[in-house]
Amino acid sequence: MEKIDLRKQLKHLYMPSAKVVELVEVPAFKFAMIDGAVSSGQTVSDSAGFGEALTALYGISYTLKFMSKLRKENPVDYTVMALEGLWWVKGDDFDFTRKEDWYFTAMMLQPDHISEAMFQEGLAQLTRKRPSPALDKLRLATFEEGLSVQVMHIGPYAEEPATIERMKAFMQANHLERNGKHHEIYLGDPRRAKPEKLKTVLRQPVKRMAP
Repeated sequence: MEKIDLRKQLKHLYMPSAKVVELVEVPAFKFAMIDGAVSSGQTVSDSAGFGEALTALYGISYTLKFMSKLRKENPVDYTVMALEGLWWVKGDDFDFTRKEDWYFTAMMLQPDHISEAMFQEGLAQLTRKRPSPALDKLRLATFEEGLSVQVMHIGPYAEEPATIERMKAFMQANHLERNGKHHEIYLGDPRRAKPEKLKTVLRQPVKRMAP
């Protein structure tokens, strides 16, 4: 059986340095995705909609893994990738200090051999086993960020603004500006890890400023 370790293959994108802000090129990848919002009066952890979205996303990702592993022809085993999130507020910006609705796209990277047909079959299986309105919002889509600035944030999520300021300083020094949504990749489990040891990749698509 073929085995794929996407975490090792994509280590430069999913395990960056915490000491140095980097400029990387992020190619097109295939993702299971789901959109939603966290109301201004809620935190992410309090949002029922966000929780339902994650349950659906993990459900389809593990369903697809086992479908791939158990199929009769060309079975492939692979590591399920980390949870990722795109975050923004109205106007397509993102600012921790703004007390308004936060919009998100939660997503998990899928290997290239996962097709739309496999995705729909997995969705049907998951709907039969664990029906949820959130499953209707799932989709399989290609997403490409291109030129991006990224760094590893180690510590509580509430301390991310200080790391984001480092990214902004790097962008300014290198004549770069935002060109997409704020992106977070959650390598730690907040239910198990101590807050000071949580690892989160922070990524910001950019473009070069006109001279």
